[in-house]
Amino acid sequence: MDSESLAAAGLLAALSRASGILAELSHPLVRSEGFSYFFPDAGARIGTTFTLPDGREVRFEVSIAVSAAAFQVEGSITAENDPLLELPRKSLPNISDGLAAFDDYVGEVAAPATRLIEQLLDEIV
Repeated sequence: MDSESLAAAGLLAALSRASGILAELSHPLVRSEGFSYFFPDAGARIGTTFTLPDGREVRFEVSIAVSAAAFQVEGSITAENDPLLELPRKSLPNISDGLAAFDDYVGEVAAPATRLIEQLLDEIV
């Protein structure tokens, strides 16, 4: 297998891991739905949206994209477009560094999910 094929396989594996981790985020009192989509030119966004009882949406998401020979990695948690967590955009020169940063961002976005949802539910009551 050539290096481009290995890079593509690594990217697919990272997207699959991210999708699995973020799809497992749940709360017994809040409806959630996973999402994943590709965007031009060569990017993907993976995440989960929670819909709170008051109708607000909370999004946990990460993305990776290729632009100008670099890999751009981002991660965030937002509640109705208000940022709860914004990880700085990382621009990395090679696929292995980009995928490592992507995996790290998936963990950083997923880790506070239960705590943040609980806090937002407490605000409603």
